Amino acid sequence: MDVILKVSSKSNPNLVAGALAGKIRETGRAQLQAIGAGAINQAIKAVAITRIIFENAEPETDLICIPSFADLTIDDQVRTSIKLVVEPR
Repeated sequence: MDVILKVSSKSNPNLVAGALAGKIRETGRAQLQAIGAGAINQAIKAVAITRIIFENAEPETDLICIPSFADLTIDDQVRTSIKLVVEPR
């Protein structure tokens, strides 16, 4: 089962990228979840930074990002989030 890393608009993209890289190395893939434009912005930055981390450490590994929608229930309200699956190609 994949661990989902939740990203907010206040998340530090460098820290998220480090966690993302660790999960990818540990399990082969990782998922980010974000709700709102600011959170999605930080999540995308984290994916870009993670690609740089792998480019420098493991140049033979190229990462891809697969976006999708996911509905969540928060305080009895359904919210639509963006889910980003990141894995090696």
